[in-house]
Amino acid sequence: MQPTATGVQPVSEGRLPAGLRTRSWTQLSLSLAGRAVMRPRLAIDLLRVAWRFRSRDWYRRFPFLPLPAPAYVRWRMHTAYGDPATVPPPDDVIRYARWVSGRR
Repeated sequence: MQPTATGVQPVSEGRLPAGLRTRSWTQLSLSLAGRAVMRPRLAIDLLRVAWRFRSRDWYRRFPFLPLPAPAYVRWRMHTAYGDPATVPPPDDVIRYARWVSGRR
C-alpha cells in the first residue's frame, strides 16, 4: 500500500495497526478506571463521555444501565478505525474525552 501525500498510510479493509484488536472492552475499562483514579479531572471527563454515549431509554431495558447501543459502538469503531470489532486504545479514549471537554 502506498503512502498518501500526507505520508499517512491508509488502513486497508480488514487490516488494523498492531495493538488495536488485542484489548477487550473490559481491559479498556479497567485501564481507564486506573488512570481516572490517579487523575480526578480525567474521571469527570470520562464520565461525561460515557453519559453522552448512553442509549436512549436505557432505564426501560435490562440490565437498566446507561450503556451505549452495540450497533452504535460498532458504527463508531468502523468510522474511526475501519473495523467495527476494534477496541480503541486508552490514549485515544482519553484524548477524545479531553477534546470533548474543551481541554487539550
